[in-house]
Amino acid sequence: MAFFDLFKRKRAPEGKPGAGQTGVRGPESQPDGSDESAHTGRERREQDRRNARPGTRIMVIDDSPTIVALLKRMLQQNHYDVLTAYDGESGLEIARSEKPGLIFLDIVLPGVDGFNVLRTLRRDPATKDVPIIMMSGNAQATEQFYVQRIGADDFMKKPFSRPEVFNRIERVLDENGVPRHATRPGTRAEAASQGQG
Repeated sequence: MAFFDLFKRKRAPEGKPGAGQTGVRGPESQPDGSDESAHTGRERREQDRRNARPGTRIMVIDDSPTIVALLKRMLQQNHYDVLTAYDGESGLEIARSEKPGLIFLDIVLPGVDGFNVLRTLRRDPATKDVPIIMMSGNAQATEQFYVQRIGADDFMKKPFSRPEVFNRIERVLDENGVPRHATRPGTRAEAASQGQG
């Protein structure tokens, strides 16, 4: 954050009033060669984004009320139905009874952790094909996720941005905008190796 604040202070005197409000600056406008559009919401919103169908049921399992509230608000703004659970046990019960189309699952949970919730969901015929995006802000849990890679479809590190949430959703959508679990052999292993690179 401090780097971007410093960058903004340096750029402000050079730009003209309203300079950042029109058009998209290319990589050549950045002193470090990076593309500023990767850090701004406006440019991301202007790009075509594939969304899941309105009314898609998405479940959030996380013990942090802040994370749950934040994700719930983001998802509801895109017209998704949101189910929530604050621990693994209730998450499993709700997932089995409500059959969500997609699950955001925290790795570090009280009681049954996210890895065990994931294993249980994958073994249950009612939930085995539900795409699951694992989440964690814990560096060790993140590393463990990539080592185990036990049937999750994607991983999202906390803290996350709104564009990242919808990018993760987009990755698990089929051509009809329906979330699908990657069931082909090798798919998860290939994704894990790309994620580490």
